[in-house]
Amino acid sequence: MEFNYFDIHSHLNFPDFDKDREDVIKKMIDEKIGTICVGADLKTSKECVELANKHENIWATIGVHPNDNKEDFDEENFQELLRGSTSNEGLSLSKVSKVVGIGECGLDYFRIKGEPENEKKRQKNLFEKQIQFAINNDLPLMIHSRDAYDDILDILNSYKKENPNLKGNIHFFVGDKNIAKKFFDIDFAISFSGVITFTNDYNETIEYAPIEKIMPDSDSPFVAPAPFRGKRNEPIYIKEIVKKIAEIKKLDIEVTKKQMVRNAVNTFKLTI
Repeated sequence: MEFNYFDIHSHLNFPDFDKDREDVIKKMIDEKIGTICVGADLKTSKECVELANKHENIWATIGVHPNDNKEDFDEENFQELLRGSTSNEGLSLSKVSKVVGIGECGLDYFRIKGEPENEKKRQKNLFEKQIQFAINNDLPLMIHSRDAYDDILDILNSYKKENPNLKGNIHFFVGDKNIAKKFFDIDFAISFSGVITFTNDYNETIEYAPIEKIMPDSDSPFVAPAPFRGKRNEPIYIKEIVKKIAEIKKLDIEVTKKQMVRNAVNTFKLTI
């Protein structure tokens, strides 16, 4: 399938889409928009794989979010999603090629309370398990980071020394150009959300970043871009993020659209 746009991070499996999910996906197909449905624990990872198996314009990542779900990472359960088996619910998971990354995994220190060092240790352990899983299965990482870029970089750098092929993306990037450069230096990409359509805080980073190293992500149903703020976000609104990237970098919109799709294909080894 040929794509005009590619949203590299959405949650189409979330209950926000239960009433009209197929209509949302139909609109995406009509507009030639693809997406990666991102898992946050075992249950949602299975849901994303199910959606990916049903629709030619959807792929999936599987993993455990650092903060929203306290479930530990059970490699055997997630390995089943890669092998292609039938879950206890009778879910067909045979099209394993639709699993294109591990995550969303990472570190989130924003809401830490109580004993912060213990919680940071738990998150780091969970993150490192998923990094090793990604390495073992030659898959890129879909990384969530909030108030934790330095620790994310320290961990990734430690693994890159012996695993130079380790790659991935830092989703919903909100760092400055100096942080961005550190990720580029270890061959990681970054993606921008709808936030860039209603603040200029990240213009300098976008201007600085090589066009080959950035991508758009909706994080739908969250953070709808202008002019849809306050509404449920959808992957179809990824057009506004791409348009803003082109505007900030002073690039032709058609050139930018093609490069954004190419970046998604290259980063997540998509077969389209």
